[in-house]
Amino acid sequence: MSYSRATALQAALFASLSGDAELALLVPGGVHDAPPPGTPQGTYVVLGAEEVIDRSDVSGPGAEHRVLISVLSDAAGFATAKAAAERVGAILSATPPALAQGRIVAIWFHTATARKDDAGNVRRVDLRFRVRIEA
Repeated sequence: MSYSRATALQAALFASLSGDAELALLVPGGVHDAPPPGTPQGTYVVLGAEEVIDRSDVSGPGAEHRVLISVLSDAAGFATAKAAAERVGAILSATPPALAQGRIVAIWFHTATARKDDAGNVRRVDLRFRVRIEA
């Protein structure tokens, strides 16, 4: 399999995250599929980088998408960003979203990194997930 399901995966992840009422309360800045322009205020989620590895086998075509989802917040301390990151993980570990093309077999949490920007004003939690897709 190739990169052919990347757009469908991005749309499904965006819909799942932006459609969750509990996450919306935690991230009033919204969910974005590209970094918002300028320096946004508040807390928000950005769908980020993606790496795709072929996982085709004798049963058919498949791919593993390694996706980055970031929570950014200008709130003091990490509590706000971490609460939003926990909700992102809960949403993605629930029933996998439907794709317009192909099928998500599973979504696995891979890693997380929490850090401050160089000026110490923005907290960032980068979540990495592995998403297995079959054609």
